[in-house]
Amino acid sequence: MRALWLCAWFIPLLASADIYRWTDAQGKVHFSETPPPGAQRVEVKPQVVERDEATREREERTRRFYDARRDESAAAQSRAAQQQAQLDQQCAKWRHDLTSISQGGRYFTKDGSGERTYYSDAQVDAARQALSARLAEGCR
Repeated sequence: MRALWLCAWFIPLLASADIYRWTDAQGKVHFSETPPPGAQRVEVKPQVVERDEATREREERTRRFYDARRDESAAAQSRAAQQQAQLDQQCAKWRHDLTSISQGGRYFTKDGSGERTYYSDAQVDAARQALSARLAEGCR
């Protein structure tokens, strides 16, 4: 931890380098960190970029546009995940029903008065084929 503090303390000292300017015998201008005799120290100031109002408005519109696209994408992914969860739940029900039909037994439905109407063997086979087709078509 102490080493981290020392590094943080020395970084600004390392970043502040002096720049020197001089002209050689052929009249060519040079810049360097090490000063030869007769070099002048050059003060380097960071460039501050001021953006005008139109630029700030354009940047804000761009930011809102990308935020809206990101929100739309997140909503679409959420809807797709919900639809996939519903499909997975439906597929699990179909698999359960197919397993139940394959085990055999008597299957029935109740009519409006509560009376049982039993499936014939052909109806059970048709239901088995329909469930198998649904599973093959839409389930993984």
